[in-house]
Amino acid sequence: MKKIIFTLLLASSFLANAQENEEKTFTLSGSVDTYFRGNISGGNYDTAPGSSFANQPGFALGMINLIAGYEGEKVGFVADMVYGPRGADAVFNSVGNSSSIVNQLYAYWNVSDKVTLTIGNFNTFLGYEVISPTANFNYSTSYLFSYGPFSHTGIKADIALSENTSLMLAVMNPTDATEYNPNGSYAFGAQLGFSGQFINFLYDQGAYEVDFTGGFDVSDTFFLGVNAAYFSGDEAPGFYGAVLYPQIATSENFKIGLRAEFFQETDGDFGAIGTGVAESSVFATTLTGNYKIGALTIIPELRLDAASETAFVGDKSLSSFALAAVYAF
Repeated sequence: MKKIIFTLLLASSFLANAQENEEKTFTLSGSVDTYFRGNISGGNYDTAPGSSFANQPGFALGMINLIAGYEGEKVGFVADMVYGPRGADAVFNSVGNSSSIVNQLYAYWNVSDKVTLTIGNFNTFLGYEVISPTANFNYSTSYLFSYGPFSHTGIKADIALSENTSLMLAVMNPTDATEYNPNGSYAFGAQLGFSGQFINFLYDQGAYEVDFTGGFDVSDTFFLGVNAAYFSGDEAPGFYGAVLYPQIATSENFKIGLRAEFFQETDGDFGAIGTGVAESSVFATTLTGNYKIGALTIIPELRLDAASETAFVGDKSLSSFALAAVYAF
């Protein structure tokens, strides 16, 4: 990691010398996270929910996330690297693991005040939750996030249609093929945004996903997030689900929130729930607190997963507890 940091800093120095007359900004940011997780009831010691990340028993590691960015007047780049168990899970489809620390790597061009072109590897535009724990309220993740796409490699255009309306169009490699195109087919994506609410669409090799992601400030202290998605394909099993994220700020430093999710497989055992039975479903509720101490966020979490079939080593339900620490810099 020291070599990576040094290389990025050296590259920024060369760019600065070469472009003295251009207004520019170089940034280096990121996070580290670690956690404890244990089961209260159901399953064995190491049984975990069927969603991604935060699934190891006892004291466990998340990842270090290091993000270098260069923003010029017209052009720039982002190099987002991850290292650790959470990072390895995030880039699971990196071919041969040759790029197993690269989470995002893209360059962009501000063609005008209203149009930006981006080419490279970028995290998905679908869904409410993201890979970095600093951008999520809950530390564990939802089923919808876990079984939607994580990342794409391709080219996209972000277009500001008006002050409150935006459009994104993208042509990409097959989903999660982040290094190169393995079969010559391409995926197509679109996003329509209006005042913080987004309708997303992805078509990939005969399969498609429609997703709604949004949120509403009910009051100064009460926020309600929403995510709903439907996935279907000719050959791939399908799923649909919906999640609500009510969150209340009790003080400047503490918030409490609930994630309530229903997830249903439609065409067979997609593997999300792990029952081996077609048409399985799961209802998961997660009560989470966020306590901020400067740049450090302490996240205690209680979670209950209840499946329609046996999904947790002899049980239909699993209750668990997690305590995470996330430091952002």
